[in-house]
Amino acid sequence: MKITFLGTGTSQGVPVISCDCYICQSKDARDKRLRSSIMIEIEGKTFVVDAGPDFRQQMLRANVRKMDAILFTHQHKDHVAGLDDVRAFNYLQKKPMEVYCDVRVEEALKREYAYSFAEEKYIGVPQINLNVIENREFYIQDIKIVPIEVFHHKLPVFGFRIGDFSYITDAKYIHDEEKWKVMGSKIVVVNALRIKEHPAHFNLEEALRFLAEIRPEKAFLTHIGHQMGLCTEMEKFLPNYVSFAHDGLTINI
Repeated sequence: MKITFLGTGTSQGVPVISCDCYICQSKDARDKRLRSSIMIEIEGKTFVVDAGPDFRQQMLRANVRKMDAILFTHQHKDHVAGLDDVRAFNYLQKKPMEVYCDVRVEEALKREYAYSFAEEKYIGVPQINLNVIENREFYIQDIKIVPIEVFHHKLPVFGFRIGDFSYITDAKYIHDEEKWKVMGSKIVVVNALRIKEHPAHFNLEEALRFLAEIRPEKAFLTHIGHQMGLCTEMEKFLPNYVSFAHDGLTINI
């Protein structure tokens, strides 16, 4: 299984375009982040988790030519706003895009992309086949996927486990029974927004505390806000098995 980080950033705390602070002026490519998303390649199949506003740019940057499905963690715009651009894959693959999401995301997508679900569709609209999932394991073309329910303030959000890999974003709280789903993962990815506490996201301390409970072989932090600081300055505070993820990073399991 190959994992590619398409984006590791967030809309939270994003500065204005003309910002001249030291984060924006960093020459380190690791400090330049698009909105959080990953691509999973396994057994000849390609899945993407979340398609935010940067989806098209991410697909072009990673030279993605094939996609079998998109999984959504939740319905916030920074995770769903790029779905319209699946029309390129519709054209290339000559079929609708398979989308997996819970009922809340389904309702949001039908509302925000009503033209894709209308009885009389305009020619060229995105072709989407919605598959509604619940908090129990499901399969995409024989690949087992285990949802992990976390809470983004009071909003239920799904993380996902595939094999020895677990991916969690926008978490603030995780029930013990959901943590057990993550246990035994060789690689865990979890959100860490900033140093200061936030009401809806893990900060750095909370993310590291969670990882200390799970104790994977390797862990990566994602959904990193502008206020986290420079990678070169902050990585010295991380345990040796934890790293900041960055756009374009690939790992193999």
